[in-house]
Amino acid sequence: MKIRYPGLLCERLPSGALRYRVRVEGDKTRRIPLSVPPDHPQFVEIYHAARAGVRLDPQATPEERAIRGSVGWLAAKHLAAMERAVEAGAASALTLKKRRGVMKVLTERYADYAMEIPQAKLVELRDEMIDTPAWADSVIEGIRVMYRWATERRLCAVNPAIGITRIDRGGGGAIPWTADDLRKFRDKHPPGTAAHLALTLFMFSACRISDAVLLGRKHETTIEGVRALRWQPVKRGSAEVAIPMLPPLYRATRAAKVQGDTYLLNHRGQSFATPDSLGQMFRRWCREAGLSNRSSHGIRKAAGHLLAQEGCSQYQIMTVHGHTQAKTSEVYTKGVERWRMARDAMAALEVMDW
Repeated sequence: MKIRYPGLLCERLPSGALRYRVRVEGDKTRRIPLSVPPDHPQFVEIYHAARAGVRLDPQATPEERAIRGSVGWLAAKHLAAMERAVEAGAASALTLKKRRGVMKVLTERYADYAMEIPQAKLVELRDEMIDTPAWADSVIEGIRVMYRWATERRLCAVNPAIGITRIDRGGGGAIPWTADDLRKFRDKHPPGTAAHLALTLFMFSACRISDAVLLGRKHETTIEGVRALRWQPVKRGSAEVAIPMLPPLYRATRAAKVQGDTYLLNHRGQSFATPDSLGQMFRRWCREAGLSNRSSHGIRKAAGHLLAQEGCSQYQIMTVHGHTQAKTSEVYTKGVERWRMARDAMAALEVMDW
């Protein structure tokens, strides 16, 4: 079978073995020997690197395989740095997973572009994903963070993602659960089921799903004579959370037939391996209850709104949600506080002699 690759040379050595070399594109006098034959899984990648003037070994790292100074090279260096940050505890594995998804989108189209890519190309990439605006904006934000990282280290001089506007106008994010939603879910999933325990944990701890897969009896403690849950949220920058363990949550944790290191266990009686695995199962439980557009984060939002409606300040909500900035919790109290101020103002008008 004849192999058709521009610049590829096949030579038979005196020993009878075949040697493959590639002419560097733009420099016919320079030939780079290939380290693998055409039937090797990485042959095409190694061939293209040779055409670009780079000799590549089959076990090379993504950074080594990429063309130096290209978008692919920069993305590989950024991901390698993030992996080291995760190992050092300075970044979360979930953030790394999301960033890998962003880099995959970027490099599938622009891997061989010079890393000083025109901003117009990134705008094109964003606009191609207009059907999923939230994801499109996440991709651009991930690229912006990568270039911020690169410019700080003087790998490049310009951040081409700065100034690219969002296309997702937002619908408030996850839909907060209503009292009727909670009732429908509990009617479908009674006490003693993993689904009921998950709902109760989310509602009475307001934890994120990244924390829900870890929480268990080891996080129970007693503070000033009150049974409590205390944990350090996984999300970077979050404050430690210490909240009373209310009776509904305590009963739900003890109602489970199988007990383990964590409160929430899968069908095999084991802790959920990742937040994504729990998220997929929780969405399934929601669909079974006729709540296909609900999520665990919506319960966290519902808890914030209920706390605000019961008169809690944004600083009190901060302690429950693990927020470190008041503006993050303000979303729950802003509407409620405006109503209370309006109600008090109208009460002043009520006594007017009209």
